[in-house]
Amino acid sequence: MPLSDYRIDAEPFYAPQGDEIDLFAAAHALRQPVMIKGPTGCGKTRFVEHMAWRLGRPLVTVACHEDMTASDLVGRFLLDVDGTRWHDGPLTLAVRHGAICYLDEIVEARQDTTVVIHPLTDDRRVLPLEKRNELVRAHPDFQLVISYNPGYQSVLKDLKESTKQRFVALDFGYPDSAREARIVAREAGIDLDAAELLVRIAQRSRNLKGHGLDEGASTRMLIQAGRLMGRGIAAAVAAEIAIVLPLTDEPDLRRTLAEAIDACL
Repeated sequence: MPLSDYRIDAEPFYAPQGDEIDLFAAAHALRQPVMIKGPTGCGKTRFVEHMAWRLGRPLVTVACHEDMTASDLVGRFLLDVDGTRWHDGPLTLAVRHGAICYLDEIVEARQDTTVVIHPLTDDRRVLPLEKRNELVRAHPDFQLVISYNPGYQSVLKDLKESTKQRFVALDFGYPDSAREARIVAREAGIDLDAAELLVRIAQRSRNLKGHGLDEGASTRMLIQAGRLMGRGIAAAVAAEIAIVLPLTDEPDLRRTLAEAIDACL
């Protein structure tokens, strides 16, 4: 069947923080497009994967970037032995066959690219393919989901209001400390005490947001550090290479973070 490679067979682990599962399911039932906002590494992508599995829908994920063109989304003509042939892009594939299409970090894409989603986000639910002179009507099961990190918004990198207002929005943040420790313990395969140590380190780094750091340590970083600890790497070393060094190149900030780690240890 089309998109069989995009189906998620095993349940992706996700620990809900509120009623986001029910809200997303309601939006999916209504085929409303969903916008997910939250900091880096807080579980936005995992949540979408979990919901695709829960709803039994294929998931087509696109990692947006500044060089992405409209053709990268909708498709293009390519040469083969018989001449030129049209190849659907990931968005068109999802629209035709009723998948969830997830545009990750959509603000990274150029605004002249993201406008192609507008006809899919209102009652028309169509995708114009101008190069083929074709109007693709969305499959009844198609749903569009986008995400971005509001902390990186700027005048040059933000969604147009005309785009934002087409979506219902879910606001994500990092879990509370007890829940985050349980997530890290499970995902990294370490004991709860070690996971709680990493969460304390993360909380100290997050206190530095706006004071030299754009972002503190994400849940994803804690899991990476935990996995290193599970392989026998000392906690201080794991925290340094999975948290401190990726977060900043500024020597003073690195020293501050190292002191925070020592204090937690």
